[in-house]
Amino acid sequence: MSLRVLVADDQSMVRAGFRMLLSGEKDIEVVAEASNGLEAIEKTARFRPTIVLMDIRMPELDGLEATKRILAADASARILILTTFDLDEYVYEALAAGASGFVLKDDPPEQLVAAIRTVAAGEALLSPTITKRVIKEFTRIPRPAPPEQVADLSLRELEVFRLIARGLSNAEIGQELHIGENTVKTHVTHILQKLDLRDRVQAVVLAYQTGMFGPDALRSSTPETTYVD
Repeated sequence: MSLRVLVADDQSMVRAGFRMLLSGEKDIEVVAEASNGLEAIEKTARFRPTIVLMDIRMPELDGLEATKRILAADASARILILTTFDLDEYVYEALAAGASGFVLKDDPPEQLVAAIRTVAAGEALLSPTITKRVIKEFTRIPRPAPPEQVADLSLRELEVFRLIARGLSNAEIGQELHIGENTVKTHVTHILQKLDLRDRVQAVVLAYQTGMFGPDALRSSTPETTYVD
């Protein structure tokens, strides 16, 4: 079954470029295009795409507000934010809105295609540039207390959570803790369930917002690429 993609961008040349790029992928089909946020909301409801590629800056309604409204109507929607801007406020608003990923338009084409497949698989993705900005921003803003559900996490789950917040993949977490990758996946599932989080992007945001592990624990090992899977 092909991955159904909706491309939302106010520039027709950009939409055409994405359509051309994705047309070469046998498992990906562009089912619709939108030139503004309102159109993106309407066409998402009509075409039910697997992934929405959402531009940040669009007329009538921007991509952030469109993301919020789409997810309010369908919490299972998967939205990958696309932008030429990596400004802090866009990053945090998009993640807080529930976006499953955030990549820059000037990322390599193969990275964009990989991002679509990653998010479609129910995983989540952050561009390396975005990850670094998340770390920088959340180490300086006021932090709320961690949710009470954190007390339900086991010591091993807290260890895994800390490594998720550092951006490590399941394989890297397994190597760090000397456990199998399937065991890591089980711990990740339990963490998300206990904290009522939809994916690992939300887990990363929660860790930084609350300062659960301290800035040194989070900043000490930032990977070059963060595929949050």
